[in-house]
Amino acid sequence: MTLHVLRDGGDDLAVVLLHGFPLDHRMWTAVAGRLTAPHRVLAADLPGAAGADADLPEPSVEAAADRVAAELAEAGVTRAVVVGLSMGGYVALALAERHAPLVAALGLVDTKSTADTADARAHRLRIADEAESTGTVDPVRGMATTLVGESTRAAQPDVTAQLAAWIDEQSPGGVAWAQRAMASRPDRTDVLAAFDGPVVVVVGDEDAVTPVAAAEHLASSARDAQLVVVPRSGHMSAVEQPGAVAAALDDLVQRAVSS
Repeated sequence: MTLHVLRDGGDDLAVVLLHGFPLDHRMWTAVAGRLTAPHRVLAADLPGAAGADADLPEPSVEAAADRVAAELAEAGVTRAVVVGLSMGGYVALALAERHAPLVAALGLVDTKSTADTADARAHRLRIADEAESTGTVDPVRGMATTLVGESTRAAQPDVTAQLAAWIDEQSPGGVAWAQRAMASRPDRTDVLAAFDGPVVVVVGDEDAVTPVAAAEHLASSARDAQLVVVPRSGHMSAVEQPGAVAAALDDLVQRAVSS
């Protein structure tokens, strides 16, 4: 895994951004550039992502969380606003469970706390096997279109093209690793319910992967959560509408500082 500094900051609080599947830290670039809070902004390439697919542990969200925590410790980060989109949200919740003193606040973007259904788990494992057997990312190429909302497909074709380019740069082995890691994750609703820091739940109003109902479940499960629904956006709200997502995260950082 590689930790990228997207912006330097002046105190001990950092904003840590965890990407979705099948992407890498670059999906956060537009959001990071719009954040106004004066803190260090870091983005991780999770295990399996382009540039971070060597020396992979056994596939699990927990292994990814432990690597994030280790790299943050090496970077001197002891307190963080942890933000995860989709797969990154699963890792963020694992961090809150396994490395609680590190997590000052949680940003859960287009994600959910529940485990996969049996059918969804089987689908992930099929995709993992296909990526390995074909030696290509063909099994996930179509996600460049399905991850975004109808509004984005119609009005922002450059977003779909950028997602497609990022997906093409991933490795088949990394795709397989991430799918198996997500397939094995447990339900962490209880972790969210026990978390005592501020939470923001962000979801695109056109998200067909983790829809608004899943976001409402997250917000209702947390002790101190705000729900932000992003208009004209699908599952990749941080790429489709980065200004709206950045505004929600700026507010979360302020709540973390005040708490």
